[in-house]
Amino acid sequence: MFHLSVIVPVFNEEGTVLFTLNKLFQQKDVFQIVIVDDGSTDKSTALITNFLRKKIQKNPSLSKKIIFLRQKNKGKGSAIQTGLKKVTGNFVLIQDADCEYDPEEISNLVAPIKKGRVNVVYGSRFMGAHLNLLFWNRVANSILNFLVNILFNTTISDMETCYKVIPTEILRSLKIRSKGFDIEPEITCKLLKKGQKIFEVPITYVGRDFSEGKKISWQDGFSAVKIIFLEKFFLS
Repeated sequence: MFHLSVIVPVFNEEGTVLFTLNKLFQQKDVFQIVIVDDGSTDKSTALITNFLRKKIQKNPSLSKKIIFLRQKNKGKGSAIQTGLKKVTGNFVLIQDADCEYDPEEISNLVAPIKKGRVNVVYGSRFMGAHLNLLFWNRVANSILNFLVNILFNTTISDMETCYKVIPTEILRSLKIRSKGFDIEPEITCKLLKKGQKIFEVPITYVGRDFSEGKKISWQDGFSAVKIIFLEKFFLS
């Protein structure tokens, strides 16, 4: 049976987190939601707490499908690792709380898995309709995709996508080390090293700029390159 757990890492997303959670609750394919507040200093924690309290008051059975965890700020990768420990579904999806990725597309992501055709699905921002990206972010994404493709002999179009659907057992077996945004290339490289075939589907994408709260920076690009080479040549 297919059960999808969604991990939602949150850090200072007071303007978008409730919109994201509301949409997640509307998705019939979502079996469990694990929210991890990575040390938010804005109103995110209070907003999430009140939102979940009201949801559970209206429908007490939801308490079995919602987990809200909090930790000191350690990074997106750390938040995902924390959430992964509490996952009960047999598949996992990561959902950023910033509204760049639309939960309404989850059904398209999981459809090939439910049909038994594939095991791992990525949602590609570059195959689907998307808002114009920041130029240097697009260049960085192209370079990172090129490195992964040439080093691991594959043709992935969007290695850095947040929308990855992966069997829970496999994701846990990867033993992820990354604490920050470099978790994305680490997951991809380790999946490819394990011989996992990645199936991509197009997704729509509405990216933010830094004035709107975008957090990834050029330093994260260098960290990603480091992870890619370490996984290819030095780490077992």
